[in-house]
Amino acid sequence: MRVIAGEYRSRRLKSVAGVAVRPTPDRLREALFNVLSLRLEGCVFVDAYAGSGAVGIEALSRGARHVVLIERNPAAVNVIRENLASLGITSQATVIRGNALTTLTKHDADIVFLDPPYAQVRDYAASLEILAQMRCPLVIAQHESRLNLPDESGRLKKTRILKQGDNSLSFYERASRSDE
Repeated sequence: MRVIAGEYRSRRLKSVAGVAVRPTPDRLREALFNVLSLRLEGCVFVDAYAGSGAVGIEALSRGARHVVLIERNPAAVNVIRENLASLGITSQATVIRGNALTTLTKHDADIVFLDPPYAQVRDYAASLEILAQMRCPLVIAQHESRLNLPDESGRLKKTRILKQGDNSLSFYERASRSDE
């Protein structure tokens, strides 16, 4: 696994051994950040269910000001810390070992990326409900293409789906009061 573009382009990242963590494929990560390119500069980016931290690190590489990486798996948390240290960017990141559902409310963000294990289908709706009550303007959920996520959750409205094979990204934007 590697950083695709930006300041840390082509730098190698460690991944978590085993099947407990499913990394976001390079092509999907590249497509995600091509869509986000104009919104990243100076933003706070939350990578919930962070795994190796590759998505959050990519956000930093492309101009995010700070990234919050939330991960429950202790082995994955260690890999995230190693990856941040190898790039010299530990001060630009907050690593939290814990449950994303209980931690999301503690961090204001401009962009939240959700990628729960596909078996935890209920975490999608629960995360969207939590984020709909916060001020986050953009939420992206990575999911299996066959899974249909809701078109809206509170003030979050699905505005785009990007499909790539078995993986999809659903983009949710916060609706303004006049849109309701």
